Amino acid sequence: MAILKTEQLTYTYSPGSPFEKTAVDHVDIEINKGEMIGVMGHTGSGKSTLIQHFNGLLRPTSGKVFLDGEDIWADKKKIRDVRFRVGLVFQYPEYQIFEETVFKDIAFGPKNMGLDEADIKKRVTETAYDIGLTEEMLSRSPFGLSGGQKRRVAIAGVMAMQPEVLILDEPAAGLDPAGRDAILSYIRKYHEKTGNTTLIVSHSMEDIASFADRILVMNSGKIFCFDETKKVFARSEEISQIGLDVPQITKVFDILKRKGIDLGREVYTVGYARDLILDVLKSKGGIG
Repeated sequence: MAILKTEQLTYTYSPGSPFEKTAVDHVDIEINKGEMIGVMGHTGSGKSTLIQHFNGLLRPTSGKVFLDGEDIWADKKKIRDVRFRVGLVFQYPEYQIFEETVFKDIAFGPKNMGLDEADIKKRVTETAYDIGLTEEMLSRSPFGLSGGQKRRVAIAGVMAMQPEVLILDEPAAGLDPAGRDAILSYIRKYHEKTGNTTLIVSHSMEDIASFADRILVMNSGKIFCFDETKKVFARSEEISQIGLDVPQITKVFDILKRKGIDLGREVYTVGYARDLILDVLKSKGGIG
């Protein structure tokens, strides 16, 4: 069943002015409960504008957004509840940290939900552990942490609200390779533990290739494609033409295919490529 759905969703910036621009153009999508979705697109493709409609930060110029079957704008008074149910982590969320301690910063969202102190403490400590923050860090100022640790604190603050849908806009942006891998690993573990719907927005296919159930690709405010990960990567050349960079390993296998070495499957992670090559070698007696 769809947890999120849009019908002819359209959003226009500065309508009626010389700067008018349609950022999201008649988009129809359905995202099912429990899915891990990758949202991709080049700068200006409309992906960030799209996700801000899912929790009511932006109101459609036309069209509708449904959360668990209900139009989120049917009753304006319920928009606050929608924002608790659909948690949105902006790009570089560490710049929004403001509390005295890590504990208080993570607790800010749950506290605004009206939860009691015991429940807040439970959520904060469990979420901190899940995202790799130690108990000792909870009493420290978040401003004394490393950049990657601050990012985890900011993400934990949204996770602690236990939203039905968690959306992260470029969660690995600006981090070194080790920090990027760590953040993505914690997000994957969060999704596996909770089973909640999770959307990761990225311009990098490598960031989401290994664990997204489906990938939504935006281009010029419209849906370029929205399909299973392997089917999206089957269109790697088309995706490259709209300004997105496919993983290096996919490029290698595309070159092999053009040279007549077609292994018959779409390859988008190094691990999968390794296993595929070993299977082929074994089948031909090349490895024992």
